[in-house]
Parts: sequence; C-alpha cells; structure tokens
Amino acid sequence: MTMTKYLLLTTTIFAVLFSGCKKGDCSYYSNDNAETIGHDGLTREYIVYVPSTYDGNSSLPVVLNFHGFGGLASDHMADADMRPQAESDTFLLVYPQGACLDGFSHWNASLPGGDNKSDVDDLGFIVAMIDQLTSDYNIDEERIYACGYSNGGMMSYALACYQSERIAAIGSISGSMIDQSSSCVPSHPMPVIKLHGTSDDVLPYNGGSDYTSAQSTIDYWVNFNNANTTPTADTDGNIEHYVYANGDSSVSVEHYKYIGGGHVWFNTTYQGSNASQLVWDFFSQYDVNGLRN
Repeated sequence: MTMTKYLLLTTTIFAVLFSGCKKGDCSYYSNDNAETIGHDGLTREYIVYVPSTYDGNSSLPVVLNFHGFGGLASDHMADADMRPQAESDTFLLVYPQGACLDGFSHWNASLPGGDNKSDVDDLGFIVAMIDQLTSDYNIDEERIYACGYSNGGMMSYALACYQSERIAAIGSISGSMIDQSSSCVPSHPMPVIKLHGTSDDVLPYNGGSDYTSAQSTIDYWVNFNNANTTPTADTDGNIEHYVYANGDSSVSVEHYKYIGGGHVWFNTTYQGSNASQLVWDFFSQYDVNGLRN
C-alpha cells in the first residue's frame, strides 16, 4: 500500500471518528513539556522521558517510539507506555511528534516522492533530533532503536532502510512496510520485531492489491539478514511467536501473530509480557554491530 493511499484511508477514518472534535485543528498537535528543534522551516516537537537513575556518567541506549497517523505524542506515550521499561533497564525514551497536514499529524515514511503525504522532511527531522539528543544527553550511539504503531511502524521501517547507520534495531506494531525495493539499502544486518493482528481492519494482516502482507515484510527482512527461512514457533493463548534466527551478525527476525487482534498497540500479554516489554526485550539484545556479547 502506498503512503498516499494509506493516509487517504486513515484520513477518512479519523475524520469520521473525530468529526467536530479538536483533532481537526493543528493546534491540537502540541505536547506539554516537549523538547523542540527547528528543522526544514518547521518547529518540531519530541517528548523525552529520562529514567530517574540517569546521572550523565554512563551512556544510555535510546528508544524512539512513533505514534500512528493522526496521533499525539503524549497520547501515544500513555497508550504505548515504555516508561516502566526505561526505569527498570535505564534507557532514554523519546516520543517524537509528527507534523500536521490538513488537520492530521503524519509521518512521511519514504524517500521524497509519491509515497509521501507531504513534503515534510521527517527522515531529516529524526536525524537532527538524534544529533540534538547526543548533545543534550550521554547516549550510546550504537544502541539507538526505533519502533512505532501503524504509520509510526512505517516510520521505523523507513529508518531501517534510509538511516540504518543510526539505528540498531526496529519494531513495528500494526504497521506495514512501504518500500521493499532496491532503494531500501540498510548498511548492516537489521534486527526486526513485528507484532500484527489477524483482524487488523486498517492494515490487514494478509495485505491486498495496494499493500503488503505481514508475511511478505517478514520474508523481506529474513532474506535481507540471511536468517533461517524456517522459524521456530511457540504459542501462548491467541498469540503465535515465530523466530527466524541465525542471520548475519547473529541477528534475528521475530514475529508475534495476534490471532483475532485488531489495529492496536497490544496490551494482551505473551508469557506475561505486553508489546512494550516484548519490544524492549528484543531491542536489548542488539547494537549496530549485531548481537551483543
């Protein structure tokens, strides 16, 4: 599915859901206590959660977590809350804010062109934001991770394709991958975790004529990483877990298939862990060089 078609679909959905509400107003997309940076003629926002034990003496991993189309970073921080993990395992947690167009926030998860909703430079914004984070905090630049929900999951794939030198691993929750062409050229093996529901009514699990299936995205990264094409599998309740191991640099591709799951950031637990915990447990194994020792 092209970004344009996806955003047309989700614009219609949000217009129905929020008709007469403040989400039609771009002023809604402003977050209290957000950091700001100027980029490409726009003032961009991002929320930074700093764990209470951070003292500046030790470098911290960073997790970037992207909201979906029409989302607000502070709302997404509540829905996709990784603050407990940031506290227990001491990493910097960042929720960027998408730019607003026609009353709705969005992420341009592709190179400039027809697959983007606008000409806003989101890839450049994220690089500038990472540079600012590096200046403001003591961060481990070999352990910067990106995950997101829906359109935010698309953004994580875009960073893996086009800014891989800055990103150690990615995660997508109810998101699809726009670009599976030769223009996606990661500079290193890319660990990927994908969570997707079989009853997703926005980005259907099995895809269609205008969008890719969950399995095709998994196959793409399995092939790119030269990982095992036959996964190990386990099941807990309505969640099937597949692991494609032994990729280059010992990276893996993992997939959690939520049978009957919808278009959400999943709170249903697999062996006691919700989506936030599953994503962090996966990320924490890797840096830009692959599996950590």
